[in-house]
Amino acid sequence: MNTFGTPTLKPQKEEHWRTFLYALIVATAFFLPYIIMDEGYFLFYGDFNVQQVPFYQMCHRMVRSGDIFWNWYTDLGVNFIGSYSFYLLGSPFFWITIPFPNWMIPYLMGPLLILKFALSAFTAYFYIRRFTYSPKTATLCSLLYAFSGFSVYNIFFNHFHEAIIFFPLLLLAVEQFITENRKGVVALAVFICAVSNYFFFTGMVVFVFIYWFVRMLSNCWRLTFGKFLLLGFECVLGVLLGAAILLPSFYSVIQNPRVDNISYGWNAIMYGKEQIYLNIIEVFFFPPDLPARPVFFPNADVKWASLGGWLPVFSMTGVFAWMQSKTGHWLRRLIGILILMAMVPILNSAFYMFNSAYYARWFYMPVLMMCLATAMAIEDRSVNWNRAFNWTAGITAAFVLVIGLFPAEVKNGKITRYGIYSYDSNNPTLYLSRFLIASIIAVAGLIILKLILPSIRKNKPAFFRLSICSVCILSVIYATYFVGTGKTHSDSVKEMLIPKYLQSEVELPGDPQNYRIDVYSSIDNTGMFLKAPCINSFHSIVPKSIMDFYKFVGEERGVASRPTTKSYAIRPLLSVKYLLNPIRSDPVDDQRNSFSNNGKPRMPGFYYVGTNGGFRVYENDNYIPYGFTYDYYITRKQCESLSEADRANTMLKAIVLDEEQAERHKDILKNLADYYNIDLDDIKSISELPNLSFDDETLSQDCKARAATAAYSFTRDNHGFTAKIKLDRENLVFFSVPYEEGWSATVNGQPAKIEQVNIGFMAVRAPAGDVEIRFDYTTPGLANGIKLTILGALVFAAYLILCYLYKRRWPEKCLPVNPEREELMRKWEKYEQEDSRAALEEAMQAQLYDGYDSFVIKDIPEEGFIQGFNINIDPDSPETPEPGQGKSEAPGGHNPFENPGQDDL
Repeated sequence: MNTFGTPTLKPQKEEHWRTFLYALIVATAFFLPYIIMDEGYFLFYGDFNVQQVPFYQMCHRMVRSGDIFWNWYTDLGVNFIGSYSFYLLGSPFFWITIPFPNWMIPYLMGPLLILKFALSAFTAYFYIRRFTYSPKTATLCSLLYAFSGFSVYNIFFNHFHEAIIFFPLLLLAVEQFITENRKGVVALAVFICAVSNYFFFTGMVVFVFIYWFVRMLSNCWRLTFGKFLLLGFECVLGVLLGAAILLPSFYSVIQNPRVDNISYGWNAIMYGKEQIYLNIIEVFFFPPDLPARPVFFPNADVKWASLGGWLPVFSMTGVFAWMQSKTGHWLRRLIGILILMAMVPILNSAFYMFNSAYYARWFYMPVLMMCLATAMAIEDRSVNWNRAFNWTAGITAAFVLVIGLFPAEVKNGKITRYGIYSYDSNNPTLYLSRFLIASIIAVAGLIILKLILPSIRKNKPAFFRLSICSVCILSVIYATYFVGTGKTHSDSVKEMLIPKYLQSEVELPGDPQNYRIDVYSSIDNTGMFLKAPCINSFHSIVPKSIMDFYKFVGEERGVASRPTTKSYAIRPLLSVKYLLNPIRSDPVDDQRNSFSNNGKPRMPGFYYVGTNGGFRVYENDNYIPYGFTYDYYITRKQCESLSEADRANTMLKAIVLDEEQAERHKDILKNLADYYNIDLDDIKSISELPNLSFDDETLSQDCKARAATAAYSFTRDNHGFTAKIKLDRENLVFFSVPYEEGWSATVNGQPAKIEQVNIGFMAVRAPAGDVEIRFDYTTPGLANGIKLTILGALVFAAYLILCYLYKRRWPEKCLPVNPEREELMRKWEKYEQEDSRAALEEAMQAQLYDGYDSFVIKDIPEEGFIQGFNINIDPDSPETPEPGQGKSEAPGGHNPFENPGQDDL
């Protein structure tokens, strides 16, 4: 205690930079071999290869060129800011890449991931350190957080790591605001979390509310009503600072049909897949399965759910140790609430806007709490580590034995296969080996922990050295295995990804601004790699009009646009001129994936024109340029009476209008039903339309008729597009550009009304003659968002000034109030005193033993015993007693052989 009775502790050197360096080395150790192997690139599989890499490179190119409004290279066209704020536009890691040339971006993906892992440990250190006595405890548990199963799993989703990094800072800011009266930190933390990824931010808001509620009810904080209002003000201020990105994102997200997909009834109370429950438990005891390649629970249907949470070496031991020993602690209550929420679908979905699809993408939050519990358990001398270890080992063993040995298949009354993990009949040992390796890694971690646990009380420095070293080594081993296993599911990197997509230049004839391409048997987002607009796209956030169109013509559009070859009519409708088919080195594989079937293209109108950049190139003879007209219209109700397969064909004959539009434009267009003398309101199938043909020849004629009316000039720019067209009469000019709020149009310089036609696209009415049509796109919400951000910045600056002046005027009202911290410091001071006493006693005992060792017994006289042993000391020794003294003293003046004191006992 100091003079005022406040606990004081010995100063300790902080280790945040050392923590950062440890994590940097570990991440480099498992990323660098693959970077070298792939010629400087880091390539994984699945979403990482076809989304993260091309998204970064394409967005980098767009930002550097100022093309940040309407993006032509994503699907049929998207709101650039609204569509990419979820992935990367708010991430500081993306903006780090802006000074670099565009060709370098794929090479930076690996180093950026290494940096993200290091920063995860760095930020976690500062949060965990608030609750620990030793910096080394914070270092160890920060490494557990950075290399948890959740973090390694989400290498697959590169942009998820921003949330892992910034979440500890948000909690730290809340702690500092309430206990230290630090103003502005919450607003800044909310701002960076919100703009880096609004999807994860919504989950953080839910967690922080629960966190605040539990901490308050547990009497950890003293929070006045005024301070509570000020906390809310800073939260709103942080959102206001990020409005320039958040508002456009909001307008984009509310269009997405998945936003309204909420669970009801029993689906909100219980998971329909019973394996999910055990899968949720299992991921905290074992390294994670690969995304889309489950091992332990094949029918849980959580392939892309980010289900991971294992802590290397420690597993759940530290968590169990803390929860078993601290029944009334706030952290035990919080973890209990999080477990409950993970097990109830509607509560679980609260962390991601109540989406009914199962996700565990908020598990980095309980993982941080688990790391904190482990840290507290390490430093608390009352916890029972052996009991916690036995529980962890028992649960781990139960999973291994049941999943590994339970009968899985019975034929003719005999068990033919053991093990209920995933099974591939084409490769029976594939999932067996993965199950065994995951089990071995988990068990090896527990064995290591068992060996180092005795030192947690006896030799704390040795415990930290062994623990940190073990966590780092095991993290490298399991992360290396995880990445390597994932790469086995990727297209051949050396044969396909690098030469054809990352380094290839495909040169196609014609004006590239006036057409789209299609691909066959190629990877998603090929167009982004090749810098060409493409109808094949893998992107979750696109205009609702695109989804409506694909649904109307019978094509599924969940998270990707992959129109099948049976919908060949949509190709000319969408101005597809070329189709690319990658060439494979294996003849059998190449033939199986060829666009030509026995020499005939798989869609009518396409013909082979040659090879280019490792692709077979096919040209569409039915290609229609952007901006064309119709002679006829058909109402949506009439078109819905046709089969889905025939609707796109019909759009090549007539433009689809709603009833109001049909009434508005009936003076310039005829109804298709009137022309064919049929009643489309009553027909049920194509067989009832003897005069309406959809064969290949008719399709070709319809396409040529549309192409003959097309614009003779079409140019794109950063804000929209300009078309020039000659019309022989007043007409609607159709553009296969997705309809969205934000578009405005002029015809010959005069404002024109944009019609949403053909379900999801745009048209304007234009007069006869040579016409110039201009479409401009302004990102919805961007202007107002920028204004709100500027307002927020001004308010924030004024707020900080007022807080500074208030602190100078009334400093006594701004003193830290942290009873929890004071209690911890008293406990730690007690530990220091105990350690000091123990060290002093150990030193005195060692000195005593050294004194014993200095005695030299010369001889025992033969005359026997007089009043016991009469020990003679070398008379020349300085310690020799005077004759007749009858005793010998050890160094320090105390004779241990006579009336021993307490220290001697």
